[in-house]
Amino acid sequence: MYNSPVTPAAGAAAAGMGSGTLALTGAGDLFWFALAAFAMLALGLAIKRIVPVRAQKNLPSAS
Repeated sequence: MYNSPVTPAAGAAAAGMGSGTLALTGAGDLFWFALAAFAMLALGLAIKRIVPVRAQKNLPSAS
């Protein structure tokens, strides 16, 4: 496994997919963009939960 050299065809195919290719998985740049979009969405939702909401002053009272 570790002593077997990578064939030139597999290396060329991985190099042709883009610089963000995961080693021997075939996941290209689109995978990283989707992962980044999910991470940014999760971060935004987490910040929205943490930051306190300002109460509106012009709401009618419930009593």
